[in-house]
Amino acid sequence: MPSPARRLMASISSTLSLKHGLSLRPTHQQSASLIRTSSAPGIGFRSFRRSFVAASSSAFSNENREFVIVGGGNAAGYAARTFVEHGMADGKLCMVTKEPHAPYERPALTKAYLFPLDKKPARLPGFHTCVGSGGERQTPDWYKEKGIEMIYQDPVASIDIEKQTVTTNSGKLLKYGALIVATGCTASRFPEKIGGNLPGVHYIRDLGDADSLISSLEKAKKVVVVGGGYIGMEVAAAAVGWKLDTTIVFPENHLLQRLFTPSLAQRYEQFYQENGVKFLKGASIKNLEAGSDGRVSGVKLEDGSTLEADTVVIGIGGKPAVSSFESVGLNSSVGGIEVDGLFRTKVPGIFAIGDVAAFPLKMYNRIARVEHVDHARRSAQHCVKSLLTAHTDTYDYLPYFYSRVFEYEGSSRKIWWQFFGDNVGETVEVGNFDPKIATFWIDSGKLKGVLLESGSPEVNDLTFLPRHSSLLMMSFTSIL
Repeated sequence: MPSPARRLMASISSTLSLKHGLSLRPTHQQSASLIRTSSAPGIGFRSFRRSFVAASSSAFSNENREFVIVGGGNAAGYAARTFVEHGMADGKLCMVTKEPHAPYERPALTKAYLFPLDKKPARLPGFHTCVGSGGERQTPDWYKEKGIEMIYQDPVASIDIEKQTVTTNSGKLLKYGALIVATGCTASRFPEKIGGNLPGVHYIRDLGDADSLISSLEKAKKVVVVGGGYIGMEVAAAAVGWKLDTTIVFPENHLLQRLFTPSLAQRYEQFYQENGVKFLKGASIKNLEAGSDGRVSGVKLEDGSTLEADTVVIGIGGKPAVSSFESVGLNSSVGGIEVDGLFRTKVPGIFAIGDVAAFPLKMYNRIARVEHVDHARRSAQHCVKSLLTAHTDTYDYLPYFYSRVFEYEGSSRKIWWQFFGDNVGETVEVGNFDPKIATFWIDSGKLKGVLLESGSPEVNDLTFLPRHSSLLMMSFTSIL
């Protein structure tokens, strides 16, 4: 659930948008104009007038042509909800996605969805967007009831900016007035020549991927997880629930090296080891080996040794799915589609949200791309509000990441850490991980980031208070 501070900020933002906003309600018979002027300094996004005109040509496959969302993940689902909240979805909004399902809370795929079958795993429709933030469950029937046109299993292959159309893999031609790109990421894969596509090798980005992994876990004995980040830690915890021989292999010195301090990582590694997980750190993989049946049988390392495995999960990150939208304007430093503080691209009428958006991270004065669900939700809401009203406040985002593991029945302990801010500067650690611990990142006397393990709602709310670092740490210490 959102903290009181988050709810207050959202309420204020919504009130201002509705009070000062101008709702545009174009119809199929009547066009409307949308004028936006960027207030983001230094980006150079120009003002534009966009005309929403619904073409009558039968050549177009979508009846709802004013607004088109490309993608079917969290960001797309939350964008759809925001259109509904503003009364602008019915007969006006179309969503086109490569998935056969309506948007769902994707983090579940490496968490509760992978629980052993006797431990109440999550299944659809239980985790359709937007239940992850306490909202209404948006099942396929919800989209029908709200008048949203859904095109499933047909990803967009190309875009024609001048004609305001996109073409899908099956050849459908879709017309749009305003286009929101929410295509998310694809999994980084091992090359086929080193065994990246062998049966028994898994990547997790969608429900089909997770189903395939579960089928392997049901028969598996030895699991090797490649990657010591979010995916690796979550999948390994799930494999423990299945009582499988589990090894995590990664090239870094410790788990989640881009976030955890060595001291913090050691605490988590010890807990995983107590649950039977083995670690192979600083290791490089040469190739994946196949057995006589053609399935993966082992992971061969650069040092010549081989780890036996009948199931391998690759969790080495993802890449923004932007190949169809290069003409819209990509960011060369962080990847993704470059946008301003209202999620507008350099092309009038085209927006990008969620994982694919390279946006100005206001509080740290840099361009960033964030691949986490909290940003997917908030960027979608901010973008659609800006599109439909006179809301011109630039996106002011506090980065927030989290992970939850070992939550299934029978686990010796549930783990849930949350991180707020930026992990720069010196660190201070408070607590003993039994079960709570907090790590603070401080730079030039200012608090930059906080990681909390097993924090109560009272503790979590403190992260949003504008206090001096020492006072904030004293407050945490007294609670922990």
